[in-house]
Amino acid sequence: MDAAYLPGNRVTLLNSGDEFFPALLAAIDGAEREVHLETYIFEADETGQAVASALCRAARRGLKVRVLADGFGARDFPRTLMPALVADGVQVLIYRPELPDLGLRRHRLRRLHRKITVVDGRLAFVGGINIIDDRNTPHQIPPRFDYAVCVEGPLLEPIQRSVRHVWEIVVWASFRHRFRLPPPAPACCQPVGNQLAAFVVRDNIRHRRDIEDAYLQAIASAREEVILANAYFLPGRRFKEALREAAARGVRVTILLQGRVEYRLLHYASQALYGSLLEAGIRIVEYHRSFLHAKVAVVDRDWATVGSSNIDPFSLLLAREANVVVRDATFTAQLRSSLQQAMAEGGRELLPGRWRRIPWHSRWLRRLAYSLVRLMIGLAGYGARH
Repeated sequence: MDAAYLPGNRVTLLNSGDEFFPALLAAIDGAEREVHLETYIFEADETGQAVASALCRAARRGLKVRVLADGFGARDFPRTLMPALVADGVQVLIYRPELPDLGLRRHRLRRLHRKITVVDGRLAFVGGINIIDDRNTPHQIPPRFDYAVCVEGPLLEPIQRSVRHVWEIVVWASFRHRFRLPPPAPACCQPVGNQLAAFVVRDNIRHRRDIEDAYLQAIASAREEVILANAYFLPGRRFKEALREAAARGVRVTILLQGRVEYRLLHYASQALYGSLLEAGIRIVEYHRSFLHAKVAVVDRDWATVGSSNIDPFSLLLAREANVVVRDATFTAQLRSSLQQAMAEGGRELLPGRWRRIPWHSRWLRRLAYSLVRLMIGLAGYGARH
């Protein structure tokens, strides 16, 4: 399905937590009617406590405050921050609470991976940044590298409609009927800028492939350059073919990937693809300065996306995801410049000749990791056509 672009928006790029969290906290403290927050992780660290405190203050001021957190990513949240939120009047729901007897069933893998906050229907935050301190990383290395956007303008209407829809689904599934939503206050959809933008989601009903299709359409139309930055990169056949075809017609294709090992199986599974991508003329840069958590892309001079969706089967086939796509030369140039700077300061480019010389047993282990991940997806009932 083609992305539904709306004109008249102002989309502000936020680079990592240092820019995102001050903007989020200011928006919550300035809210007048309601705050609706969705997140995959809601950690009880310094940042999580600051966000929870802001939500509690808003609720005590009489605002309608709603929090929807994922049952796996935020599995400690119900016993850490949630009690204080509920005590102050915040409505809290858990998306698919983690149950120990589910094993590797598809329902366990269907997560709420979106990160969205809507304030008063006048602005929204969408991106890849969870409610967790950027410095809350293994071994306390430098802050993780990620992006979000602040959206104002007509795009608020589909964003607000989407968060209300998911909230109502969880209300129905959890029998929390007292959390049913009242009729919505109109979103502030008057033009506030000149950017053309779309809100694209992935779910398991009508929008199963919308985010992937948005990427594929942009890559297919690329004439000069494609830059992808992705934390977990395990594309399916269609996506790999699109990248190879772009490179074959002379498009400069660069993929910025995680260089540090965070989740070992996914890390080495992704590396199993390096050889074929490098042979196709695709440039691969691994980011080592800190943990890369970004899910963004730039195509040519006027297409960019920022969101929660990785290019892997978990995001593209299982989880609920949300991306904002912007068709604007200024925004695209800003994101491209930021990615170029990240690669210059913290990236290590992989050279085809050097990669071919890695020991055979290392290549075998990477292929094994790739096969195991694909098997996990197959056992969950997905991936046969991907």
